Amino acid sequence: MRTVELLVDEAAELAVREAWRRLADAGLPSQARHRSPTNSPHLTLAACPELTAPIRWELAEVAAALPLPVRFTGVVRFERPTSVLAWALDPDSALTALHRRVWEALAADSPPGTLSPLHEPGRWSPHITLGRTRRAGAFAGRRVPELLPAPPLSVRLTTLRSYDTETGTLEVLKPRA
Repeated sequence: MRTVELLVDEAAELAVREAWRRLADAGLPSQARHRSPTNSPHLTLAACPELTAPIRWELAEVAAALPLPVRFTGVVRFERPTSVLAWALDPDSALTALHRRVWEALAADSPPGTLSPLHEPGRWSPHITLGRTRRAGAFAGRRVPELLPAPPLSVRLTTLRSYDTETGTLEVLKPRA
C-alpha cells in the first residue's frame, strides 16, 4: 500500500516530538519508540495500492496548494482496533476540500474496495498520532492530557508525501514544474 500524507511545519513537528517524548518518559505508548528514519509527525489523508499516473497528476495539483494553515483542536482517542492518542486537527473547509481531492483521485484509479473506509470523506478524522498500541484502552482513564505540551495554535501543512508500506520508502510528491 501507498499512503498519502501531509507533513507539518517545523514548529509543529517540534511540539509533536515533545509530546512523543513526554508520553515515552511516562511509560506510555509513544511514536517516539517508532525508530524508523521515516517516522515523522504527519497527517494521513488516505492509502491506495499504487500511485498511478492519473493519481500522481492530481496529487501534483494538491501539492501546489501547500502550505495549508490548519489548527489543532485538542486531544482525541480512537479505538479501531488499536488504541490511538492524537492531536485532532480542525476539519475546516480548506482541509476537507484538499482531503476530498486526494480521496477522489485515489478512488478514481484504484481497484474497488481497496481504499480504507476510515479515510472516506465524511468519516475521516484528521489527526496527528502521538501514541498507538494494540492494547485496548491503553489511554483510557488516564490523565494523559496533563502530560502533554499544549499544541501550537497555528500549524502549516507543508509537504505532501507517500510512504510505501512494502518497501519502507518515502517519496515527496511535488507540484508539476
